[in-house]
Amino acid sequence: MIRVAIIGASGYTGAESIKILLGHSEAELTYLTAIPEECGAVEDVFPQFRGRCGLEIEPLDIDKLAELADVVLCCLPHKVSMGFVPKLLDADLKVIDFSADYRLKDVSVYEKFYAVKHTDRDNLAHAVYGLPELFRDQIQDAKLIANPGCFPTGALLAIAPLLKEGLIELDSIVVNAVTGSSGAGKNPSVKFHFPNMNENLFAYGIGTHRHMPEMEQIAGEIAGLGVQVLFQPHAGAFDRGIYSTVYCSPEGRIGAERLVQLYDDFYGDEPFVQVCNDAPAVKNIVGTNYCHVFPTLIKGRVVCFSVIDNLVKGASGQAIQNMNILFGLEETLGLE
Repeated sequence: MIRVAIIGASGYTGAESIKILLGHSEAELTYLTAIPEECGAVEDVFPQFRGRCGLEIEPLDIDKLAELADVVLCCLPHKVSMGFVPKLLDADLKVIDFSADYRLKDVSVYEKFYAVKHTDRDNLAHAVYGLPELFRDQIQDAKLIANPGCFPTGALLAIAPLLKEGLIELDSIVVNAVTGSSGAGKNPSVKFHFPNMNENLFAYGIGTHRHMPEMEQIAGEIAGLGVQVLFQPHAGAFDRGIYSTVYCSPEGRIGAERLVQLYDDFYGDEPFVQVCNDAPAVKNIVGTNYCHVFPTLIKGRVVCFSVIDNLVKGASGQAIQNMNILFGLEETLGLE
């Protein structure tokens, strides 16, 4: 039985991780932590777990955590996580980090977009990007996994087959995506306050969103060449989910039949990516670890649609999928 600890258990991704792990046959929650003002019995912090989880959420004690856990889900904010991860690794724990602190390999890019000095370059160099469909072999031997961002997960899965086969131009990829209000986290800004979100749709992070360089980095690794991505996120009046539409210019001619076959072949053995024959819908994947993708041709351009649940495949579910790989378990355990 894998013993799992969660740091930052009082947030949305912490709650989602608890929910998944309570149904996992080969994993046991052993230790939950948060900042002191958000500690208490799990059933008091999250009433949905009343009668299902008897643990307390406690202030972090690294020594106690090291005794009780084999792996840590680090559900801390960007800039905060890298202050804790080195201590966890020194305690010989495996770490799956939800923040962006170990995703961007170019420190100067990280420091530009996150406006803070990176303080753990040594571990950054060894972190593995945790998108299982693309980096499964590296994940299984990792000590530190950088769980991908939610927007990059949806966008990259939408176009990975095209990037891998060199079928699209790499300097003109446009990603247009809409997320629900949970994308802002447990403590949202004024824009994400209910009266402003309800019956509304708006763009944000115009030209500056932190997930844009992450998309470019990983797309470049898939393609083997530099990639330019124009990414524009929007927020919509629904709780959870991300709808991504990705526009690409084909490199030469590609027919509709070949396009569909490419995706069917690429994702044929993947348990959590399903190729659809029509545009997908957010409602069909909410609460699941699935990504639905649909590639098509429109006026000579390749347009790829994808939908994921930002809290599951975009965060906690993907982390559990990574954990399963890390410990040699069936990848779908706890997630079907």
